[in-house]
Amino acid sequence: MTTNSFLEYYLTLLAWIINNSIWNTLVATGLFAIPLISIIINEWITARGEGADEGNKGALALARVENKLFTAYVVILFCCIPMLNISLEHMKFDSSRSTTCGVSVPEPSKTGYATSFETIGDQSASVPIWWWLIHAISKGITSAATASIPCAPDIRQISMEVDTTRIEDPILLQEVYDFTNDCYGLARARLFNNKPSLTDAQAYDVKWIGSDYLLNTPGYYDNAYSKLPRKNWPWNEARDTARARTANGGGYPTCKQWWSDSSIGLRDRLVNAVDPTLLTRLKGWITWSSSKEVEDATLRQLVSPEHQKKALSTGEIFQGYGASGRPSIANNVGHGINNTVSNVGLFAEKAQFYPKMNAIRTALPMVQAFLIMALIITLPILMVISTYNLKTVFTITFGMFTLHFMTFWWELARWADSSLLSALYKNESWGSMAKGYFLPVSIVSDGTVQSQVMDYVNGAMFLILPMFFVSTMAWAGYHVGGAISGLLEKGTAGSGAAAATGANTTKQIVEGAIKAAAKGKPG
Repeated sequence: MTTNSFLEYYLTLLAWIINNSIWNTLVATGLFAIPLISIIINEWITARGEGADEGNKGALALARVENKLFTAYVVILFCCIPMLNISLEHMKFDSSRSTTCGVSVPEPSKTGYATSFETIGDQSASVPIWWWLIHAISKGITSAATASIPCAPDIRQISMEVDTTRIEDPILLQEVYDFTNDCYGLARARLFNNKPSLTDAQAYDVKWIGSDYLLNTPGYYDNAYSKLPRKNWPWNEARDTARARTANGGGYPTCKQWWSDSSIGLRDRLVNAVDPTLLTRLKGWITWSSSKEVEDATLRQLVSPEHQKKALSTGEIFQGYGASGRPSIANNVGHGINNTVSNVGLFAEKAQFYPKMNAIRTALPMVQAFLIMALIITLPILMVISTYNLKTVFTITFGMFTLHFMTFWWELARWADSSLLSALYKNESWGSMAKGYFLPVSIVSDGTVQSQVMDYVNGAMFLILPMFFVSTMAWAGYHVGGAISGLLEKGTAGSGAAAATGANTTKQIVEGAIKAAAKGKPG
């Protein structure tokens, strides 16, 4: 058996352990036989209630009882009696697609679930043949459909990670402040005094402390020094003779050395402070830029004063999702009165939309795992209450398949969101490389009404696409759609109820279309 998340990996085995316990209890107490007795009694009563023109009622009732009991025996054999053993050793977390797309996925033992895995590590369960087959088919179809989706980075998630990355080391953060005061401030003052002719790219480049222009142009970083001794750079007579010599033997590096020196330079230490998986994902997406350009853009975001101030703010989870990734444009009245008025409302809602939509995207697979667990646990009870009815078996079968197939729709929505962002902004971003607008935290919105509405629509697709799918399942005659759709909505309501507000209009339009189509289908 395979699973698609660590939570599902754990809950599936737990569910089958409980399922086996419930079935064993029903067998030990004899309750499993009550439906068989009820079948006999029901057919006998039905035969007695029919008229004398039905012929030999005894033979007729016997044939009916035989048919229903045979069906019940088949259901018990294939859908109730546990036969195929499973354990954590037999279950596999499917990371094949992650490997194909170059995404690093840790082993279960290296995650926060490791302790939970140990609690049931020595336990095993058995699965009825039919449900094992349905699980395999559902996962197989879901995996095949998901594998057909081209690999694409989750730009929305990357933007969240970039925006929440902070310099956690207070000593390193203080050194950034020192570099800004000792080097960048002095170099900028010299730049204003010299008034060189700068291109647009250079004009933007000199607006951050790691400017290539200030590093490589004589008279700026090569002629400015740290005001305090730095132990990573030993005392140098030729360079430091005019400065105070300290007991620790530290010297006064030039700003160029301070920033650029391999391993000990401020730049390399800042790069090491960034989550390496985040940099890998950024480089995997921004393939049109060099590794150094991606790192510099990330550091520019990381050391910006606005970004560091967010760490001191309270009461908000995410910040910086204004009407534009370019602060000077956010309040530009040149967009026109209509766009300005629209942006005010969208901006207010968007400040809450991003974290709540991110919460919903995180919660959906969790809710799915718990719903699958609940369905597995209730299987023995459902089989007994339905008197081992084949219709119930197939209804549950389609319900289980629908739950598993939700994974595909969420992956499709994620891919569509990321691909649309990439398609709309990649060329613009490359053309504006020097302006640094290619980082996801900046391109997720360009401040226009259209782009912000697109954000709401893309976010709503994580709910609308699965809802549409379960509706089509209902059209096919298996009314599992309403129940599963309702459970998914209730399960994610707590984590991001307000996310639906931003996409309410789109959702109502699609739901109206679905209802209209349902009314128009042949009876």
